[in-house]
Amino acid sequence: MGNTELSRDAAIAALTSAGQAYETAVVEGPRGPMKIFVNAPGTLRDLYEQTCTDVPFIVYEDESLTFRQAWAQASAVGHLLVHEYGVRPGDRVAISMRNYPEWMVAFCAATSVGAIAVAMNSLWTAEEMGYGLQDSGATVLFADRERIALLADAGEFPHLHVVPVRTGGDDLAARVAALGAVPMPEQRPGPDDPTLILYTSGSTGRPKGVVSSHRNVVSALLMWELEARQAMHRAEVAGVVVPPPAHPATSLLGIPLFHVLGMHAVFLASYRAQRTVVTMYKWDVAQAVELIERHRVTAFSGPPAVTGDLVREAQRTNRDLSSLTSVGGGGAARAPEQVRQIDAAFRNAAPGSGWGMTETNAVGTIINGADYLAKPMSSGRCLSLLELRVVDDEGRPVPTGERGELQIRGTSMFIEYWNRPDATESSFVDGGWFRTGDVAFIDEDGFMSIVDRIKDLIIRGGENIGCGQVEAALLAHPAVVEAAVYAVPDERLGEEVAATIHAEADVDLDELRRFLEGHLAKYEVPRYLFVSETPLPRTGSGKLFKRQLRDDAVASMAAS
Repeated sequence: MGNTELSRDAAIAALTSAGQAYETAVVEGPRGPMKIFVNAPGTLRDLYEQTCTDVPFIVYEDESLTFRQAWAQASAVGHLLVHEYGVRPGDRVAISMRNYPEWMVAFCAATSVGAIAVAMNSLWTAEEMGYGLQDSGATVLFADRERIALLADAGEFPHLHVVPVRTGGDDLAARVAALGAVPMPEQRPGPDDPTLILYTSGSTGRPKGVVSSHRNVVSALLMWELEARQAMHRAEVAGVVVPPPAHPATSLLGIPLFHVLGMHAVFLASYRAQRTVVTMYKWDVAQAVELIERHRVTAFSGPPAVTGDLVREAQRTNRDLSSLTSVGGGGAARAPEQVRQIDAAFRNAAPGSGWGMTETNAVGTIINGADYLAKPMSSGRCLSLLELRVVDDEGRPVPTGERGELQIRGTSMFIEYWNRPDATESSFVDGGWFRTGDVAFIDEDGFMSIVDRIKDLIIRGGENIGCGQVEAALLAHPAVVEAAVYAVPDERLGEEVAATIHAEADVDLDELRRFLEGHLAKYEVPRYLFVSETPLPRTGSGKLFKRQLRDDAVASMAAS
């Protein structure tokens, strides 16, 4: 053993110093000075070209593509975009389908020729799909059979070229096969050109299109990479011998590609890691554990509702899930009990999580392993090219440990909201700080914890109640599988606490309230409790659809 203990900050400083692979420098950005990785791929196209190998990349059912084969297919699609559809840099190319290999190939092609890929929510209604096409001004749409069927009711788009996927006949696969081996067109993007529009989940109002550049996305990917590298560096300095991995790096994609967790953390992060992506059409926990066992999957990430499914299935079955080394999260905070359950349910997997947004390209903070078990309510420490602060209502930074609005700035921050300069302007304050709308605090060790969304605070008779805290208490009850807490109108108090739960077995609500009284202040215990016999509804990005639950609860209260 070595006798040198290196802190995380010291390891990152060493790895980002001059001459190192992750060397950083400060340049002038659109909202002020920002740090960049000097040796990063300049664009996503550079990322794809630099990682073109014969390692297996995409596995879907009985189909498989290596990184090289996927690039060859993307080159053919790029040829179609430029030479048949006249796509020029900055044109929008929409993708609306389930998690087929063609989704990733079309994305690779569009972003390689300088187009802006519009990753559309495949669960949208026809009206929502029409809005996305109209708002983005897409000139090409890659869509599967179900999404094409919606187009008839989505509106009129006379200048839209629709490329069918998985429909049989003259679809994308047939056209790529007919083209044969063709090079990717020379039409290239630049690092600060826009490359992606992702729409916010739209659980309230019209979704906004979040526009990001190549540099934004690539920087986010390398921040995760650096975090993994610093842990290895610390072990090396300490003289700890880390055994080689037992299985090739393999990730299970069980969440949608139109969400930053699926797109960035699973799909795009796999290029430099040379990680195989085993792809699911949609989330099905029984199929997921079968795929993990068959393909010796090493990594899985998903929102709490999905990782909770995986934990329960692991506890219920005798599947061999020992290949898993990490179970990551995002999209929402996990209940502390689920963090402990992940550690207990998987023999070799460490729990991990982080906080990020569509606007940050999924990155912000990260926490893993022992740190996460010790601080299960935390979202972790800030990543390398970013800065965090917590401010009061007047925009002044608050002391360590005090709550306020979380703000963030740095290299992965999005460019703008598409067609919404008003929303863009109101989201940033002086110095390029983005207003997240999250209530948070940062402790003395630099760990950030999300308390709640500002708009999700329940103000009951002047008392502020955080929905997340009440949800964590509900989920600590052994019978409760899912919980959503929200405000309902109250004539006397203004707002009252209500919750909808989904449970594995019959729940005695009086007993549940007594249980909560041991975990919450009396005024925080939900006055109204609703039980759903089925899993709670979720948005397309996997988050609980609170607006629907709140509306259903208010209607039920009015009827009774």
